[in-house]
Amino acid sequence: MRKMTESHLAAAFAGESQAHMRYLIFAQKAQEEGKSNLARLFEAIAFAERVHATNHYRTLGNIKGNDENLGVAIGGEIYEIEEMYPAYSDVARTQGERGAQLSFHYALSAEKIHAQVYTQAQEAIRGGGDVPGGSIFICSVCGHTVLGDVPEKCPVCGKGRETFRQF
Repeated sequence: MRKMTESHLAAAFAGESQAHMRYLIFAQKAQEEGKSNLARLFEAIAFAERVHATNHYRTLGNIKGNDENLGVAIGGEIYEIEEMYPAYSDVARTQGERGAQLSFHYALSAEKIHAQVYTQAQEAIRGGGDVPGGSIFICSVCGHTVLGDVPEKCPVCGKGRETFRQF
């Protein structure tokens, strides 16, 4: 693929991915305010944006086998843990941006677990199996991730077990 086209596909993937997430966030807000039809509209168009992002990502040749996909996921999580969030947190702290510091802290805490879980999943896949079944819980406040039983309160943000969403 020629470099300019590749660059444009990567930029389009990023834009469509952000639109997908933005519209899901807007849908949640609309639902919270009792606007179920507006929420449905945002969710529907978010799905279209996801289709666009998937098409761009596929065209770039970035969808591989499970082992390679897990390797990409692990690499991304490690980058966030070791470089991105520590640097972002330092800047936020220097600039006195408490909200950003907290948001970065929440994300960094979750990314550490994600890297471990993906590494375990890769080991299982390489061994010819699948990841173990069971419940996965995500704190809707901070993103803390738990495999197995939901805790009484989140160890990162301190919110109660009712804030966890089960997958």
